[in-house]
Order: sequence, then C-alpha cells, then structure tokens
Amino acid sequence: MNKSTLLFLATLTAFTFSSCGGGEKSEEIETGDSVKTEEPQINPVSETFFQVPSPGEMLTFIKMVGGKNNKNTSFLNSPSNDKNYTDNKSKALNFGIYSCDLSYCSIFEIGSEALKYFKTVKVMGDQIGVSTAIKPEVLKRLESNVGSSDSLAVITDDVYFSSFEALEDSKQGPTLALVVAGGWLESIYIATNLAKFEEKSPVIERLADQKYTLENLVEFLKKHESDANVASVKADFEGLLAEFNKISEKDVTGSAGKEGSKTAMLGGGKQLFITKEVYDGIVAKIKSLRNSYTLTK
Repeated sequence: MNKSTLLFLATLTAFTFSSCGGGEKSEEIETGDSVKTEEPQINPVSETFFQVPSPGEMLTFIKMVGGKNNKNTSFLNSPSNDKNYTDNKSKALNFGIYSCDLSYCSIFEIGSEALKYFKTVKVMGDQIGVSTAIKPEVLKRLESNVGSSDSLAVITDDVYFSSFEALEDSKQGPTLALVVAGGWLESIYIATNLAKFEEKSPVIERLADQKYTLENLVEFLKKHESDANVASVKADFEGLLAEFNKISEKDVTGSAGKEGSKTAMLGGGKQLFITKEVYDGIVAKIKSLRNSYTLTK
C-alpha cells in the first residue's frame, strides 16, 4: 500500500492515545483462536502525507468518552438501499459509508447488525473491484466473534484497509478517493448524531479538529479531480469546509486552555473556539451532504 496517502492507523492511533492521556500502546490483533501483538510500523513518507482517519477512529473516541452503551442504528444507511446505487460515484461513496456503518456496529457491540453490514460491504466491494480484499471466510470470523467487540473491530479494520490496498494496487485512484470521502463523512455524520453540543465535551472538541482533517481530505481529492465524479465531491467538501472555517482560531502560548472552555487544543500553540451556532451550521451541512449521497431521488 502507498503509505503516502493511506498511513491512517498508526498515526491516528497515536493521536487518539495522546488526546486521551495515554502513552504508547501496541495493538492486539486477534485472528482465529490466537492473539498476537503487533507494534505499529511507520514507513518513510516520500510524498505528501494526507492524514485522513479510518471511520472507526472518531467512533472509538466517542465510545471511550462515554458512549459505549449506545445501540442506536436508526441513523445508519440501511443495507436495503444498496440496490439503488447503480453508478460508479454512488457505489464508491456508499462503499465507504457502509464500511463506516460496519465499523460502528462492531465498535458498539451490535453483532447481528454487523453481519448485515458486512454482507452489504461484500456485495458493493465486488462491484467496485475489491472482491479480492473481502474474502468469504471473513464472514465466518465475524459470526464466530459476534460477542466480542474488540475482535469485531479488528476484523472490520482488516476489511477496510485491505480494500484500500486493493484499490491502490489496481490503480483505481478516483474510486479510492470517493471511498475515503464517503467513510470520513459517515463517521462525522454518526458522531454528530451521537453528540450534543456541550461546552465541556471532548467529543465536540474532537469534531472541531476535523476542520484540519477536512482540509487534508480536500487536498487528497484534488489529486484526482480530473475525474468528474471526484471533482463533484471535492466541490461538495469545499462547501462543508466553508462551514468549518467559521470556527475561530487563536494563538496561545504555554497553556492547554481552561477546563470547560469551548476549545480544541492543537499542536503549535493553536486553539479552536467553536460556538453552538457554528456547530449547528456544520451539523446541518453534514446531514444535507450525507443524505444527498445515500437517499435516492
């Protein structure tokens, strides 16, 4: 896999741990009846690195800060909609969206729904050219680990990253860009359905941080904007970025900010200040954009 565009897991896992006060941790990966520990491997980056998270990153964070008992699936994209996506753009976007929904069901321990979403991801993956990455035996692994959220999350991450690798290996850059866009958008859409605006909420602060992730994502889309479908999505995301740009940013020195302030602390002495009005505008734009990709006309 080309690490210059898709070095997601190691970088963002480290970011999550540092944000939550943890130290360095290794990742436990369970396959079958055995468990092995793998240290994150970061390869040298020779080109511009686009830091775009996997869908599970935001959802895992929300679970960590208090949403682990949530079982609501009403806002996910129904698996029955998959037959409505007949063009390349909608197939790629919704493959990313469904992959995120699969991740959500795994992380929040909704095993029966995870099986449904895996089957939909498998069908759509076959349609966009990643059939080799989603093998039939993965379903058996899911079925045997329905009661283990950690195992489900590892399996669904395997599906997600293997799909990326298959798209890169087959030189399907535009399709990959749409999949990444769909997955990221769905993760933010789910997050805004779970999180209500509160001044002290670390979830809201993390959502504010997505301003910079979105900037990177727009740059990633630009790499493939010669494709009309990618150009269209890039324009959509630039409209969303305009809403995120309403978040104010201030330089600070030597301070992590007062507890309870409406800020998100960034590297380099920056803080983001987000008001409820701005947050509501972002949420409305996310909902409108996401529904334009998932709902049939």
